[in-house]
This record gives sequence, structure tokens and C-alpha cells, in this order.
Amino acid sequence: MDAHASRKRQANADAPLGVEPDAPRHIVGKGLAIGEDGRARCSWADSTADYRAYHDDEWGRPVRSDDGIYERLTLEAFQSGLSWITILRKRPAFRAAFADFSISAVAKFDERDAARLLADVGIVRNRAKIDAAMANARAALDLPDGLAAFLWAYAPDPVGRHRPRSGEVPSTTPGSTAMAKDLRKRGFRFVGPTTAYALMQATGMVDDHIDGCFVPPVAERRPARKSSPAAKSSRAAKSSRAAKSPRAAK
Repeated sequence: MDAHASRKRQANADAPLGVEPDAPRHIVGKGLAIGEDGRARCSWADSTADYRAYHDDEWGRPVRSDDGIYERLTLEAFQSGLSWITILRKRPAFRAAFADFSISAVAKFDERDAARLLADVGIVRNRAKIDAAMANARAALDLPDGLAAFLWAYAPDPVGRHRPRSGEVPSTTPGSTAMAKDLRKRGFRFVGPTTAYALMQATGMVDDHIDGCFVPPVAERRPARKSSPAAKSSRAAKSSRAAKSPRAAK
């Protein structure tokens, strides 16, 4: 196997679902490549400008809004059988076609909208996937706490979880399998364990940037949580009780 083929094989081994990178130009270690900006990043992201921007600014960053999660869920479903670069480049057209991925808006789409989408050359024209996007919006509206809260419940605890090394990135996990099963039970379509795990990677539920990548870990990117009024009240009560206790007097 020549050097080019070897680099390409390595980049593919760690790439998320649907990403089919060419060989990175400047490998610096297993799973890492140095870009033109001198930064070490996951090697799959070094093949095109689209992948670099997606990797640096979006992939693995926490998405907490319902519509934001729905967008990623929909795009992952449309990606099935295609390259992710195709979806990335069509994303502006997808956003225009699907009302900026507003769950409440897409849930109201009807047969006329389906016909409109099938005629839209800017997106992937697949009737089954279009129907799934509309059905998934309706299913999302039925979740009492919203789509984001429902799916983030499957995110593993990041505490103690180390970034993977090259070759350690899974395609499915018990968590993604359980997520897919629960989604299908609630009427969602085009969501299998592999797609569910790709969604977890894309929305920051897991951090699969290769160890050594310049993008900071999720734990470092998350802002400090503000204490709720209830938590502040609880701490104040504990402090008051401690001050009044006999031990405190000593």
C-alpha cells in the first residue's frame, strides 16, 4: 500500500458517518494532520475546506435547542447512502426548503409541501426521506420535554471520558442503540444505531475529536452553569443551619 492510500485509509477509519475524506496532506500522528494554518486536527478534516470548517466550528460542539437537534437529525437521515460533503454543500438549500428546520413549521407540512420538496433540485429528492423528515417533526412535538432534552438523556457522562486515539472511534454504542430504539418506538424514521451515534458526535453528546486535536474538549468549552434559585436557596438554608448548630458555636 502506497503512502497516499495509507493516509486515506487512516483518515477514513476515524471519520464520522458519511465522511469520505481524501488522504490528508500532512500527517503528524495517528489520526491527526497539520493544516495550512499549522493546527493539528482530526485527519479526516484536512481534505477539503468544507470539512475543515465543519470540524473546527461545529462538529462535536454541544447543540441544545430542539430545532438545532432536529436539523442535525434530519440531515443525518438524508445523508444515508450519500457522502456527508454532499449534505454540507446542500445545507443552505435544505434550510430554505424546510423552514429553517423549525419543528413546529415542518410538522404542518402536507402533501403540497412534499410535492414542492420533491421538485426542489437544491436538496436530496427522496420521497421516503422527505416523509420521514415531516413525520419526525410531528413525533418531536409529542415529546413532553422537547427533542433536545429527550436525546441528551442518552449522552454519556463526559467526566472521566478521554478523547479517543486513532482506531478507537466506534460506529455504534449501547447508548446509540438504545436511543435509536426509543426514537423508533415514538414514531421517528430513518434513525438506526449508526445514524444515532453520528448524531451524538455531531451535537456534542460525545466528543470524538482525536486526542491531540486543537479543538478544545467539550468540558472546557461548556460555560459554567449558573446556580438555580432552588440550589441557592438550599445552600443558604444549609449555611443557616450550620451557623445555628452547637458545633458551629465551638
